[in-house]
Amino acid sequence: MSDRGEKGARRGRDARRAARAEISAITQPYISRNIPFTELCSEEGLDIIETNADIVLQETGIEFRGDEEVLGLWRAAGADVSGERVRFPKGLLRGLLKTAPAEFTQYARNPARNVVIGGRNLVFAPVYGPPFVRDLDGGRRYGTIEDFQNFVKLAYMAGPIHHSGGTVCEPVDLPVNKRHFDMVYAHMRYSDKAYMGSVTHPDRAADTVAMSEILFGKDFVDANAVCTSLINVNSPMVYDATMLGALKVYARANQASIVSPFILAGAMSPVSVAGTLTQALAEALAGMALTQLLRPGSPVIFGVFSSALSMQSGAPTFGTPEPTLVLSAAAQLARRLKLPFRSGGSFCGSKIPDAQAAYESASTLVPAVLSGVNFMLHSAGWLEGGLASSFEKFVMDIDQLAMMEVLCKGIDLSENGQAMDAIREVGPGAHYLGCSHTQANFETAFYRSTIADNNSFEQWQAEGSLTAEQRASKIVKEMLGSYQAPPLDAAKDEELLAYMAKRKASFADSNI
Repeated sequence: MSDRGEKGARRGRDARRAARAEISAITQPYISRNIPFTELCSEEGLDIIETNADIVLQETGIEFRGDEEVLGLWRAAGADVSGERVRFPKGLLRGLLKTAPAEFTQYARNPARNVVIGGRNLVFAPVYGPPFVRDLDGGRRYGTIEDFQNFVKLAYMAGPIHHSGGTVCEPVDLPVNKRHFDMVYAHMRYSDKAYMGSVTHPDRAADTVAMSEILFGKDFVDANAVCTSLINVNSPMVYDATMLGALKVYARANQASIVSPFILAGAMSPVSVAGTLTQALAEALAGMALTQLLRPGSPVIFGVFSSALSMQSGAPTFGTPEPTLVLSAAAQLARRLKLPFRSGGSFCGSKIPDAQAAYESASTLVPAVLSGVNFMLHSAGWLEGGLASSFEKFVMDIDQLAMMEVLCKGIDLSENGQAMDAIREVGPGAHYLGCSHTQANFETAFYRSTIADNNSFEQWQAEGSLTAEQRASKIVKEMLGSYQAPPLDAAKDEELLAYMAKRKASFADSNI
């Protein structure tokens, strides 16, 4: 290669390195959409689904297992309680939900990172829950606390990620009954974005609240949401004692709960879209209303996780059209209820960040954005049907999230956006490359991907013929190598560590 060619290649690499560094810049704390909602269900269809959900609640009911207090609350509220089965008169749940806020602010320890959940706002949060992690160097393996911390660091540095999330992977190198301390602390120490709390035991939820009170102050936590939690329905139509216990802790502490049926259609709901929507609405209404029984006005998010099931293998599938229809209609139902909505993500069943992963993720992400999701868990890093958190896919997904931010801005109809001066200047038969409008706007006119390679074949080959996964691996290393922790008050840090040490010493290690 000539000296000129080498210098050009270096400039190209430097420019791409600079572009990758921009991924760490704060773009905005959350997205306020300027595009209309895509609605795939008719008003008549929504009426049918709501009517059928009311019938399910009245005739079949919902089971609340292992919690006599909850059964007593329902009995006192006017529901029909038979054993652990609760049936609800028409209008009871919707009446209770009138006290739930249509939108709310979740406060971060850095006020610039506060997020407003609901309305026309969209908050992206990372992958949640996988026991395995994957990277190009180490392959697939069980997650560790170091992996957990690294995902938190990446989410902190990524501008298109608005929220630190929760269980970004399971740190299986720590005892099950104590790992929540280190997980919550990682969000508090290595990021200053809003975070999620533990839900695997009521005591772990209480620890999350206690640690949040140290970080923010007890009175502030009582008056404001600083934590979000994921309360999954054990579909079909069951709330278990673990989820109920966590829900009670968070609702009474005025912290946000995402009440979310977890549905694999064909196994945990009917195979039809309308049937799945009916069941999901009934399940969610019961759990969301319970939060208002516990503390009227506590924030709650209507969640739906829906995937189809392969009728051949029994495995969950992603990126197929039926869950998109469920997602879109559920968003419409949430707007009817005047509640924030959680769904979507960058879902895929692929084992590696390949074409299947990309297609399936895009087929969930884009419809979720267009349909009006307010809080999108699993926005980045999801792999293998949720069994693995992938470092490379995390930064590949971030690139897509940044594109969604541009999409949500809508069409620029300002004088500059209309570009009439450019059209007049160029006229017929010429080109726009050198016109004044292009010169003034070319640096910001189009989104520049941090992952895609749009150079010539020869230049791509000269730079190592890297795949998208290999390019993403380099970005992961660059981001983690340049990470700097946000400042945390030393006294609060000491108090958090002391609380954790005292609580950990108070009971033995356990793997349950």
